[in-house]
Amino acid sequence: MAETAAPETKKNLSLRTSPAALLRAAFESGSVRGTVELSEITFLTMVGLRVGRDTEAGQRVASVTGGLPATCGTVSGAGDTSVLWLGPEEFLVVAPLEAHESLGGDLIQALREALADGEGQVVDLSANRTTFELTGPRSRAVLEKGCSLDLHPREFKAGTALSTEIGNIPVVLWKTGDESYRIFPRASFAEFLGRWLLDAMREYASPEVP
Repeated sequence: MAETAAPETKKNLSLRTSPAALLRAAFESGSVRGTVELSEITFLTMVGLRVGRDTEAGQRVASVTGGLPATCGTVSGAGDTSVLWLGPEEFLVVAPLEAHESLGGDLIQALREALADGEGQVVDLSANRTTFELTGPRSRAVLEKGCSLDLHPREFKAGTALSTEIGNIPVVLWKTGDESYRIFPRASFAEFLGRWLLDAMREYASPEVP
């Protein structure tokens, strides 16, 4: 269970700037309520995990995360911890900010201890990516302007996550609900992708032409 962060840690956290912080106001003004909305979810805990799912080490790691996905596109986990399939032995663990060890969370250390001397790797990637959330009935149409995946619900169902490109930017795209997506770009591409998404949303902010 995570411990309460020390006051100094909380102070340092308040000084952090998210990769798309300068677009916060643009995300708010560019969102069309009830149609398509864009926001940044800041500072999630993310862990890169390499381990064989069917090995003893993999089974130990799975006991920490609540499972490891077995096939391409699937997502597993328990509670607030989700595990996205990136490859046969590669996964991305996504958890709340409070799970990070700098705030007294024990997820990363627990994964390292579970891996122990087994073959694999546990890497803290929390600063490597940020998270965009795109929601609303037009969110799929926005993504389809720059994503080659078939995003129709019959193919890309809620609970599916795949590596792809949006606007020529490599991302992990996770459909979290019927009209909601989480997009994980690398931090260095966050501003570009954020502006691309805003531009793709722009038509929905204008009145329809008769």
